[in-house]
Amino acid sequence: MDPCHPPLPLPGADPGDAGGLRRRTAGAALLALAGLAGCAVVPGGPAIDTSITSVSQDSRVQFLVIHYTQANLELSMKILARGGLSVHYLLTDETPPRIYRLVDESRRAYHAGFSSWQGQGPLNAMSIGIEIVHPGILPGTDGQPVFVPYREDQLEALVPLVRDIVRRHAIRPDRVVGHGDIAPQRKVDPGPMFPWKRLADEGLVRWPDAARVAQLLPAFAQQLPDPGWFQAALAAHGYEVPRTGTLDDATRRVVAAFQMRYRPARHDGQPDAETAAMLQAMAPQEPGAARPAAPPAIPSPPAPR
Repeated sequence: MDPCHPPLPLPGADPGDAGGLRRRTAGAALLALAGLAGCAVVPGGPAIDTSITSVSQDSRVQFLVIHYTQANLELSMKILARGGLSVHYLLTDETPPRIYRLVDESRRAYHAGFSSWQGQGPLNAMSIGIEIVHPGILPGTDGQPVFVPYREDQLEALVPLVRDIVRRHAIRPDRVVGHGDIAPQRKVDPGPMFPWKRLADEGLVRWPDAARVAQLLPAFAQQLPDPGWFQAALAAHGYEVPRTGTLDDATRRVVAAFQMRYRPARHDGQPDAETAAMLQAMAPQEPGAARPAAPPAIPSPPAPR
């Protein structure tokens, strides 16, 4: 007998009274079906046998994307809850900060737009987004734009949220990214003031090993690789980058995105020895590391002359 489809009518019912049978036993039959092990019953839908679960599966959520709103709370809420954009979580700038869940994690939010990471994208359908209410960039005392630091109480609220999402969905450290990582041609958030190293210390994101960077730095300082090397290395790291072999504006923006994250003290988009050493130190080597579909070979740093 199919455990999700027991025979009807129920014992003791009058088979000649079909209308009465339906009225008297509809609720009982539904409860009986729902109570059977391995069955799922949706009113108006078919009975589904759930007694066997495939071992080949994981979460639909593969990426976590962090943003800042560059707007105050009122405008951020209007845009993300009542406008054409949305996000799963909104971290406010109230005191203390509050975390709103605007979209259930099982549903797609519209926060990433045209985006790519590790050869996959757009990322809306496979990611969870967190927006931090934060101005991003403001005019400095000299009138030049400056990135605004994050408030400590916001970060204290953010880190446990990131940790919880990463744990529940088993998101790899190389897939916790910023909007500027997945869309470097049009976005810079969460910007160079965002404390990626703090998340790295929690084991939530990757970070270049300082000793390995120091070891690689002299050779790169002696001879800097050409633009094609930087493009290959950035692509292997996960960025979508032109493969022109020239240092064009699009490549500079990707270099700047990498620098904002790993070397925020200087993020001018100019390839240099420290940037090269960091890229080489983080080149995917171990099994299971992040690799594009067709990873380019990243050469060792040139020997000093």
